[in-house]
Amino acid sequence: MERIWAPWRMEYIENCKPATCIFCVSNDDGRDRERLILHRSTLSLVMLNRYPYTNGHLMIAPFRHTADMSTLSEEEMLDLFKTLNLCRTILQETASPEGFNIGINLGKSAGAGIDDHLHLHIVPRWNGDTNFMSVIADLRVMPENLLTTYDRLRPAFLAARKVTA
Repeated sequence: MERIWAPWRMEYIENCKPATCIFCVSNDDGRDRERLILHRSTLSLVMLNRYPYTNGHLMIAPFRHTADMSTLSEEEMLDLFKTLNLCRTILQETASPEGFNIGINLGKSAGAGIDDHLHLHIVPRWNGDTNFMSVIADLRVMPENLLTTYDRLRPAFLAARKVTA
């Protein structure tokens, strides 16, 4: 039997649930790159998924800690979806995907890895990005380091911030 090494998975297995909510962050304290936070809007934030399905897999969450969609104000909902659209535009411009998966997993049984803070996923997709590795080995091959992806996407988010300011 051949072995395929994916050492990054061990961090996920060992640290499945962080001690604090990854989406509950204070103002920019200079650690956004370390935390993989790409953008902060008025009421939400965008961060790279540390355990992505594909390169560029982003998560968008309201700043306010809630798991219940019905508690979101109209302003929070509008901000989330405007931010989602910004993410789609930036991913299209920087990565040229052929499609997107966009979703919300509500509750542990629905697949939410962090089920106590509502968040949206936007996953860029390319024909052939899912292959036998995912199907047979439950393993994903990531062609780009997370911080490389961060450094490629961050300037587009900064430029978008200047346009809307």
